[in-house]
Amino acid sequence: MGHGLGGLAAVKVRPLTFDALVAVIVDQVSELDGRVRVLIDGAPAAEPGKLADAVVEPLRALGRSVRRVSLEDFLRPASVRLEHGRTDSYSYRHDWFDYKGLQREVLDPAVDGRVLPSLWNAATDRASRAEYVDVPENGVVLVDGTLMLDRWLPAELTVHLWLSPGALRRKTAEEWTLPAFDDYEPVADLFVRYDHPERPGLVEA
Repeated sequence: MGHGLGGLAAVKVRPLTFDALVAVIVDQVSELDGRVRVLIDGAPAAEPGKLADAVVEPLRALGRSVRRVSLEDFLRPASVRLEHGRTDSYSYRHDWFDYKGLQREVLDPAVDGRVLPSLWNAATDRASRAEYVDVPENGVVLVDGTLMLDRWLPAELTVHLWLSPGALRRKTAEEWTLPAFDDYEPVADLFVRYDHPERPGLVEA
C-alpha cells in the first residue's frame, strides 16, 4: 500500500541520511524476486535522477543487473509540448512527457525481459533510434522522472521525493512549471520528505 499526500503532517517521519535512504531502497529491491521495476519520482528540483544513479552500484554489488531509464528521454515532440508556448504549466503537466510511451516501451516489456532505454531525443526533436536491451531474470529497471505517480504506471517499487511548497518554490529554476504540481497527488511505496537531500525523512504509516 503506497502513501499519498493526504495526512502527511500527521504521520511518523524517520530521519535518514542520503546514504541510508539509498540503503532502504536497495533493501526493498533485494526482497523482490525476478525482474523489478522501480520508479523514483520527484520534481526536477528534487533531482530524482541523482538518487536513482546512487542506487545503481549498490544493487549491482548484490548481483542485480540494472537498466537505467529517465523520463527525460521520453519527452513528446516539441510540436506537442510547445503547442501553447514554452511556459505553459498545463502543457507541462499533461503534454510534455510520454508516459504511455514509457509504459509501452519500458514498463510493460520489462516483464518479458527487454526495454527500450530511450524513445525521443529532445536536442534533435527526433526519435532516439535506440535499440531494445535485455533485462536478465533478476534485473532491475530503474526509472527516474517527474509527475509519474498518479498515472498508475506498473512497478514493483515506487519512491516519491516530496518537497514542501516553500522548498519547491525556492529550488525550482523554471518557475512557470510550479502550477503543474498544484493538483499532483502521488501515491508511493516509499514517501520521502526531501527538502534537505542530505537529511531526508522516510514517512511511515
